Formats: sequence, C-alpha cells, structure tokens
Amino acid sequence: MNGLRALCLSLLLLPLAVAGETLRLVADPWPPFTDQSLLNNGVASDLVSSALGRAGYATDYAQVPWERAVRGLRRADYDVLINAWYTEARASFGYFSQPYLINRIRLLRRKGSAIRFEQLADLYIQRIAVVRGYAYSVEFDSDPRLHKVGVGSFASAARMLQAGRVELTLEDEFVARYHLARGLSDIRDELEFIERPLSENGLHILVRRSHAQHRQIAEAFDRAIVAMHADGSYAAILQRHGL
Repeated sequence: MNGLRALCLSLLLLPLAVAGETLRLVADPWPPFTDQSLLNNGVASDLVSSALGRAGYATDYAQVPWERAVRGLRRADYDVLINAWYTEARASFGYFSQPYLINRIRLLRRKGSAIRFEQLADLYIQRIAVVRGYAYSVEFDSDPRLHKVGVGSFASAARMLQAGRVELTLEDEFVARYHLARGLSDIRDELEFIERPLSENGLHILVRRSHAQHRQIAEAFDRAIVAMHADGSYAAILQRHGL
C-alpha cells in the first residue's frame, strides 16, 4: 500500500497540463531566438518547449507579429509569450518566469558616423528607429526626450538607418548579426555597432494571469531550466543552434 500511496501522491503533484491541457505558446519572428524557419523554431523556442515538456506540459507554437502576440495573450488566445523582457505594464496581465537567456542590446549607426553613446543624453538630438511595442530598457523606454521613430521590424529600421532617415537603431546583438548576415547583407558593411551596450535584458516567458495555473506554470518552467543547466541539456541546445 505504501507504494500505491506514493504513486497517487506523485500523480497529484504533476502539473495540471498532464491531464490533457496543451499550452499555446506564441512569439514574434525574432531569429535566431524565435522563427519557424529555424531548427525547433529557434533557440528560445527550443529551450522553452524543452523545459515545459520536462515539467510535464504539452505545447503548441504559433508565430505572429509582436503587437498581435501581446494582444493575443491579453485576450487569452495564447497562454505563454515565450520571448518577453520585463516591464511593469506586461506584469499587469502576465506572470513572468525567471530569465532563461540574456539579451545584450546595442545601438547601430552608419559606418563613419561620429555619434557616441555614454549616457542617454548623448542620444537626444538623434532620430532612433525602434520596433513598435518592444521594450529596450526602463530608462530608454520612459525618457520623453528621445526622438523615437516606430517601425515594424529591425530589418525596416536598419534600412531606414542606411538610407539616412534615422541616425540610430538598436537590437539584441545576436539578432542584429543574424539579419546583417542574411537579408540585410547588402547593407551590412554600411552599418556598425556602437561599442557601449544600451542594456542587458533578461528574456522570460510571460504566462497570462487569466490562466488558473499561471504561477505554477512559470515556477515549473524555472525548476526545469535549473535542472537543464545542471545536466548539460541547456548547453546542448545552445550548441546545436550555434550559440
């Protein structure tokens, strides 16, 4: 009877999703982290789906533009936004996991430009292309003296920069290098990074607060990521994505 009692207890402790729920994951196209054209939908998607699977959750992945992904999470069209930086506004409708990756955000300028960056005040006279709906850093996002020009994607921002329609843009370094080596290769040699990064942001999953198990999902994900670091599976996923 002791063995049967232990088995029953272990079943009760499993996540609710084991009983049949599939978590609906969503992200925007953001290679190399999230993109349906990449291995396992990109490195972030691979890490998240692997960790949630380890925690006992089945998952389904959808890819939509960023603003639609956020709106869909708020409307309960999706359960988990897998590539979110922390903001207080997002925390009002979603529950954040611990960060599972770090994004290093860097400014780009036209090659040969004299623009320097030591503090935000250095950027006040520049036009800066930003992706609508993105969060870059608390200070950058909330400073009304910055002249931000909203665009739909980093590719659009980079081409505006090359054409002289803005003086700067910014993006995670891995993401920018990915695009500059592929779809933006024709202008790659005309742009350059400013050495000092704007910020380093933790990448989290964001679980909709309207989900009855939102806290349990995030905490189970956090435990799985810790276990993946310990057994080497986290590093193996990064390696197979070339990071």
